[in-house]
Amino acid sequence: MNHDICILGAGPGGATAALHLANAGHPCLLLDRAAFPRDKVCGDALSGKVLSELKRIDEKLTSQLAAAPMQVPSWGIDFFAPNGQQLGIPFKPDFNKNTDRAAGHVAKRIDFDNFLVEEVRQRPEIDFRENVDVARTERTATGWQLLNKAGEEVATCRILLVANGAQSEFARKVAGHALEPDHHCAGLRTYYDNVTGLSPNNFIELHFIKDFLPGYLWVFPLPNGQANVGVGMLSKTVAAKKINLRQRLDEILTTHPTLAPRFAQAERLGPVRGFGLPLGSKRRPLSGANYLLLGDAGSLIDPFSGEGISHAMVSGRHAAIWAAQAVAKGDFSPAFLKNYDKAVYNRLWQELRLSRVMQRLLNFPSLFNIVANRAVNNPTLAETLSAMFMDLDLRERLRQPSFYFKLLFGRK
Repeated sequence: MNHDICILGAGPGGATAALHLANAGHPCLLLDRAAFPRDKVCGDALSGKVLSELKRIDEKLTSQLAAAPMQVPSWGIDFFAPNGQQLGIPFKPDFNKNTDRAAGHVAKRIDFDNFLVEEVRQRPEIDFRENVDVARTERTATGWQLLNKAGEEVATCRILLVANGAQSEFARKVAGHALEPDHHCAGLRTYYDNVTGLSPNNFIELHFIKDFLPGYLWVFPLPNGQANVGVGMLSKTVAAKKINLRQRLDEILTTHPTLAPRFAQAERLGPVRGFGLPLGSKRRPLSGANYLLLGDAGSLIDPFSGEGISHAMVSGRHAAIWAAQAVAKGDFSPAFLKNYDKAVYNRLWQELRLSRVMQRLLNFPSLFNIVANRAVNNPTLAETLSAMFMDLDLRERLRQPSFYFKLLFGRK
């Protein structure tokens, strides 16, 4: 069956695109190889940017998420520098948990992705099909043909929105997104019960440990006293130093002077699972003839924090806009669809560049310590670190020379 718009992948990017199309009255076909709810290896943090994108889909979604038992509200970030300096940055200064709406949440991806999919199921404009494995895509005179493993046609479409994740074969073979170790992160994630010392305000923790740099370890609180725990490091470094991430994760949790006591009685829940993250530290093409790349398939993951959900949702929103315009104009050319690239990078590129700088800082522990020590007394630097996880538009302040002076020298 022929469709104007087909979306591959019902994760946050694909679901967001489908929901925005539905809001605008445009029908679409949404395909996913899995049946929901399904797990996705991730850090599970939902930043303020995620909440902002939910609100753009439907105002009620943020309230529904906040009321859901699958999540905990998170009020900030604890950065731990290599010298042990703890830098606690609330998402909102002087927050009041009794009256303020949380600026972030933590929820397992199996639950959050299903939360979006349940909304997708309510929309008659979306033809949502699960357990559909698109094994191959073929160019046609008018768009794309989608085929299953048996070579049978699943559907055809005029424009294909590719949101099928970091391992997207389409992104690799058609769009030319090669795996570049300097722009790719290797990560591990597992779940624990009974980790002590978690923040009473559910601050997410990022630990930058001296003998593990330029990697980092995270501890994110979850409902029912559980925690998402993992490590991430540039694939280039993992290969060059022949680092066994699973071994290092175990070593840190059993020997680190601060973390070991907190994990002494903790119980690991299930296996340690690995994943790869194509980072947005390099500007890559996000479109071509009759297609757009969304989220992880577009290599849009934050190079410093590893956060990808909000960027997937931002790209999903813009993909819906430009796919609808392409259909309206009957123009699916690479030249026209470049407008999608411009829109996404106009929103995200300055932040991605700043995160790349922060990522490189991890190669210099002493410099990182100076930044952490300075941030304790420098509100501008603290706010900037916080803004990387929020929906605070950094573009204007990054264009102002005075911002950099305050960033380096400001104390008030």
